[in-house]
Amino acid sequence: MAIVLVSDPIADKGIELLEEAGFDIVYNPNPSDDELQALTSDIHAWVVRSGTKITAELLKDARNLQVIGRAGVGVDNIDIQEATNRGVVVMNNPDGNTISAAEHTMAMMMALSRNIQLGHMNLINGEWNRSSLVGNELKGKTLGIVGLGRIGREVIKRAIGMEMKILGHDPFVNQDVFDPETVTLVDLDTLTKDSDYITLHLPLLDATKNLFDAERISTMKSTARIINVARGGIINESDLANALNNDIISGAAIDVFESEPLESSNPLINSKNILLTPHLGASTHEASEGVSFGICRQIKDFLLEEKLANPINMPITDMAQLKQITPFLDLAETLGKIATQLVESPIKSISVECFGNIDDSKPISLSFLIGLFHNITDNRINFVNASVIAEERGISLSHSLNTDTVSFANLIVAHVTTKNGTIEVAGSVFGDQHPRIVSIMGYEVDVRPEGNMLFVQNKDVPGVIGKVGMVLGKSAVNIAEYILSRTANNDSAYSIIKFDGIIDDALLEELTKIDEILDIKQLHV
Repeated sequence: MAIVLVSDPIADKGIELLEEAGFDIVYNPNPSDDELQALTSDIHAWVVRSGTKITAELLKDARNLQVIGRAGVGVDNIDIQEATNRGVVVMNNPDGNTISAAEHTMAMMMALSRNIQLGHMNLINGEWNRSSLVGNELKGKTLGIVGLGRIGREVIKRAIGMEMKILGHDPFVNQDVFDPETVTLVDLDTLTKDSDYITLHLPLLDATKNLFDAERISTMKSTARIINVARGGIINESDLANALNNDIISGAAIDVFESEPLESSNPLINSKNILLTPHLGASTHEASEGVSFGICRQIKDFLLEEKLANPINMPITDMAQLKQITPFLDLAETLGKIATQLVESPIKSISVECFGNIDDSKPISLSFLIGLFHNITDNRINFVNASVIAEERGISLSHSLNTDTVSFANLIVAHVTTKNGTIEVAGSVFGDQHPRIVSIMGYEVDVRPEGNMLFVQNKDVPGVIGKVGMVLGKSAVNIAEYILSRTANNDSAYSIIKFDGIIDDALLEELTKIDEILDIKQLHV
């Protein structure tokens, strides 16, 4: 039974879904660091919101962990790189709080524009200062939206309804996506300079941290206001506080902070013309239930059916396609297992070429890596981290589809290059859906790769098969199959010998002493 840890508060509907699926649920919202450390050793899945920080240290102890689900969008509280290194899939639920975050953005903008928070506090304090609370209409104002993903686009819809002019900036979105009469895409400098309101809807990355610092804020209009319902750290909080207190800009509405909960020493607390909320962007009943149920359904589908939705670190997202090409993936993994037992020096590069009725070479190449690395690392090797492990070891990977006509309906050819040369292995899936090795080191063969095998390179002279058979027979090793391949010039031959049991080192050493034997290796598939 799979164990699912839920370490942040989520809606009951999500918990119920996991329980109905038959999982063992460990529900411990807001655990201490020591409690969290103790909870991770046996879990298979982990559900969090923004509160839990999944660190490399915690992941180190989670040996059985297969998947992390973030109920929400941002994943900066998860060590994505370490999860990837360990073959753990990270998924989020980007749609569940989209409307909630967009509506909170508009609410913050309107409250800031009409001094709602100041009016409320004045009345609470017994003051009636209408003249000091004159605000601004949003109609006709220019709204700059930084980040044009799901939330940014929902903000656009609402801003259009309020008859605002809209500037947008997103380095990954083209103007073709939007009607230029409605949304004009510009560079960030132009947006910063020309906007009356700026709202941020982008993730916290190295490239976006302190994106709005003192220098950028100083280029905003003195009457401009900025809203952040995205992630803390995109705006430099000290620089923003200074800008507000010195009337460099007119106001700010901030829902997210570099450190949460907000500390009393944070410079924004006592700033002028600021509206602060305690990370309420996704805090609606509808959003809470939506993201909780959504991520729990994703976890269930992954554990029970290997379905993927919204993976952050998975290079292949179409698991249904993977199932359709399972025979080719099995073949590629087997080729990788063979190759890793043939190489005798560090690998420099790998190329995987696919022929015939194979439509996608990427998953094939990753399966080859899975087979290649299966016995040389303690980490779980899967589609998540195979290419990462290759990169860490300085191995370049290339893959391609080839339309050239070959003798097989499908063919996978892998070249593994070391400083001592290149090893080539090739295979095909025949009509019986079983993989076959059809070529190795340039020698044509036809063998089902299974069990224990000897790969023997020898001089192509009479008597070799008899000598090998005699040595094996004396040690009571039963030969199941002896496949022989010869070169065109008859200088050498390559044999694949399938046998029952395992050949020990002493017997293998005796075989190498046969004069005609050039090279011999025992392989396990």
